Amino acid sequence: MAELVHNTKKTEEFKRRAKELVEQMTLEEKVFQMLHKAPAIERLKVKAYNWWNEGLHGVARAGVATVFPQAIGLAAAFDEELLEEVADAISTEARGKFAMQQEFGDTDIYKGLTLWSPNVNIFRDPRWGRGHETYGEDPYLTSRLGVRFIRGIQGQDENFLKTAACAKHFAVHSGPEDLRHEFNAEVSLQDLYETYLPAFKACVTEGKVEAVMGAYNRTNGEPCCGSSLLLKKILRQDWGFDGHVVSDCWAIKDFHENHKVTTGPEESVALAVKQGCDINCGNLFVHLLKAVEKGLVSEEEITQAVTRLFTTRMKLGMFEEKEKQPFRDIKYSQVDSLEMKELNLKAARECLVLLKNENHTLPLEKAKIKTVGVIGPNADNRKALVGNYEGTASRYITLLEGLEDYLGENTRVFYSEGCHLYEDRMSSLGNANDRLAEVKGVCKESDAVIVCLGLDAGLEGEEGDAGNQFSSGDKRNLNLPGLQQDILKAAYESGKPVILVVLSGSAMALGWAQEHVSAVIQGWYPGAQGGRAIAEVIFGEYSPEGKLPVTFYQSLEELPDFTDYAMKDRTYRYMKQEALYPFGYGLSYTRFFLENITFNTYTVTEEGVQISVRITNAGDMAGGEAVQVYVKAERSGTPNPQLKAFQKVHLLPGEKQEIQLHLPAEAFGLYDEEGILQLPSGKYTVYVGTSQPDSRSCTLTGIKPSAFYLEALTGVEL
Repeated sequence: MAELVHNTKKTEEFKRRAKELVEQMTLEEKVFQMLHKAPAIERLKVKAYNWWNEGLHGVARAGVATVFPQAIGLAAAFDEELLEEVADAISTEARGKFAMQQEFGDTDIYKGLTLWSPNVNIFRDPRWGRGHETYGEDPYLTSRLGVRFIRGIQGQDENFLKTAACAKHFAVHSGPEDLRHEFNAEVSLQDLYETYLPAFKACVTEGKVEAVMGAYNRTNGEPCCGSSLLLKKILRQDWGFDGHVVSDCWAIKDFHENHKVTTGPEESVALAVKQGCDINCGNLFVHLLKAVEKGLVSEEEITQAVTRLFTTRMKLGMFEEKEKQPFRDIKYSQVDSLEMKELNLKAARECLVLLKNENHTLPLEKAKIKTVGVIGPNADNRKALVGNYEGTASRYITLLEGLEDYLGENTRVFYSEGCHLYEDRMSSLGNANDRLAEVKGVCKESDAVIVCLGLDAGLEGEEGDAGNQFSSGDKRNLNLPGLQQDILKAAYESGKPVILVVLSGSAMALGWAQEHVSAVIQGWYPGAQGGRAIAEVIFGEYSPEGKLPVTFYQSLEELPDFTDYAMKDRTYRYMKQEALYPFGYGLSYTRFFLENITFNTYTVTEEGVQISVRITNAGDMAGGEAVQVYVKAERSGTPNPQLKAFQKVHLLPGEKQEIQLHLPAEAFGLYDEEGILQLPSGKYTVYVGTSQPDSRSCTLTGIKPSAFYLEALTGVEL
């Protein structure tokens, strides 16, 4: 990835112009600019602006826009290039919609150029309802995808931002949702620096993200939106962050109402601003007027915050003359265009993960299948396509619709909802399991049965979202809700080949399915084109290529308490037991093998290590594969092998490609108990393959990654 070089001179010009503008404002005018709904200042020709917009997997909540696969699905692609391409498309649509909205004087919420994405929190526990907004459980994968997403969102212009990205929620935030306004996440410095901070650091130091959003919770006693450690020392001092900080929505009032670290609104807003929070999602910052009057915060500190905010608006071109405005050629007609739909289909195809394919059940042969049964509450559920923070698609293609479109009139499709997503009956007047006979009838008529189960954002998501039937959006367990497991068993007992498609944003307990059904596909929330992509993969129009960005555990009993933020026994990096489906795992219809793996050195130096690999598609189909490199420090008390490099490759049958992977010295380092990155002398094992080197991955894939032994000669602090 070529480094984007920003025009430092232009940035300094924006800062100067912003400072000159802000100095003309009264204290009251400045304070009101620090609210997410900033009013116009007509005498200074400042337009009203609403900072609150979302772009997690498409421009959200403001009408029609392309609805790409949810973030967790994008992560499963293991494809940095794809993340940047999708983010660039999102920013194009944001610009096109913004131009239209400005033309008609619409400055409402969700209609600005500041997109509060990506979410780079670590999905440390599968119960967390918002985990599907993230890129999974691994800090390295999250870092790489986060940086490339930001690059796509913010654009390649050296002077201006296409749109402004925001890394959230800083930091140590991943449930439980119902405690987030009062919870104190206690975490060791080692876990803080080794797990919870790397993605944020990469977003700031490499991605040059324009904004950072604080989290609701406290971290080690400090509320995150008013944390001296997080906002002052780490973010601005250690990492040199030069953008603006926004609070999570109404998080500032939690300081006194729930965290009890201040006595009232004036103290809360003063604490936030003094620690470096520049804008309040919410309205509590109006109390800054009183806080200044009481001497709790200075006007100079407020001026500094507002200057940062107007610097961002300058970078977005909002104060340029019309003919000089950047990205002015992006039109509203580019929103939801044919090109966007094609990219969305490409993304949906890449995100699907084939978890099981017994005796090559898949792909099905279209010519041999005369009747197909489609069963399950997610088979025709639009909500199961999109996840949360979604826009509105002009057309949603569910799995049922995708199969009907693909198969046409020559193949009969029998359909049954099977059961409610989580209740025990479809009709309130019916008996429990009132679709069971229909399920059996569909199976009897069908040559093959496709069962589509899982969740939607009404069951897992953010506290306060519509629905969230269970535990404020978190999952109480990993089981399929309601009668879904019964429906799956009924389909299996029919004796017909059963393909299970799971639409969910998190790991489910699929042990029974792994033991019994013929094939299992994890579809995530695959976006508005998702049903088409799944139908096509089932019938072999392309080969699945996704990899799991999270661990699928055997059961919930293996995990520590949900409120325990220590990483011991969590995620593939620290777990001791065998996974059901491991992080980094995913099957294909074609076969890849790696050869000629060479290292430029077997001694770890400050320059790191360069790896050369030849990958060959030895199968009969074109396909994509993620080459993965894991590093293990061979001494006691260290994590399991950790992902430290990866590259997605697409090859035609018989095609070969040489790829280069770099392991910097930091890839071998580990943080000590003081949060200092160390590279001790000693032996390290580097695994190069297409999965983790754990025994379960090797069993499931039948392939063992190649192991290479390196040595660091002298211990150093990195």
